[in-house]
Amino acid sequence: MREIVLDTETTGFEPDTGDRIVEIGGVELFNHVPTGRTYHQYINPERDMPDEAFQVHGLSTEFLSDKPKFGEIGDAFIDFVGDAKLVIHNAPFDMKFLNAELHWMGRAPLPLDQAIDTVMMARKKFPGSPASLDALCRRFAIDNSARTLHGALLDSEILAEVYLELIGGRQPGLVLASGPMRGADGGDGSAWRPRPRPEPLPPRITEAEAAAHAAFIEALGPESVWSKYK
Repeated sequence: MREIVLDTETTGFEPDTGDRIVEIGGVELFNHVPTGRTYHQYINPERDMPDEAFQVHGLSTEFLSDKPKFGEIGDAFIDFVGDAKLVIHNAPFDMKFLNAELHWMGRAPLPLDQAIDTVMMARKKFPGSPASLDALCRRFAIDNSARTLHGALLDSEILAEVYLELIGGRQPGLVLASGPMRGADGGDGSAWRPRPRPEPLPPRITEAEAAAHAAFIEALGPESVWSKYK
């Protein structure tokens, strides 16, 4: 079973009032195991970044000005997603933005039932308790110290750990089931293990993107977490 743990960052809260997606991050799982394959894309929102959005994401209008527009990356994004389930924290929010962007480029929307909402999962499992990503990290002792700013890929990586805990811990296959687990090859799922890639994946960022990222980190100042651990 293929799943994509997904997060988006946006300029605000409502696409109907002109807010747009500025970043998408995703982590691929197969049978609840990370494959090492990820998706990450900064997006030019074709509008200025509001001050409050800059404070949350640290993404400036200048930084995003040379990034591709959603219409230029939408097809590749849909190809990556395919028919995988989308694991999203507060899924209605992200799906609302993704489907607005797809509508504007003339593409069919993603089915709402393709999404798994981890907020609803957490509220069902821990009724009355906080269900924010930070609160769940504290509950499951997941290190989110690098999360000084909201970043789509980092948040999706953290959410993947939270999701695995929500479905039964880091070995969800040990949960009793009505029948035998099946692996990707049709055999016993208990014998399945992710195989290492024969060759490392090539870098997915250009030299210009790497230089822009370095400039962005420099602008945060020497006391920022990113500068201390770069």
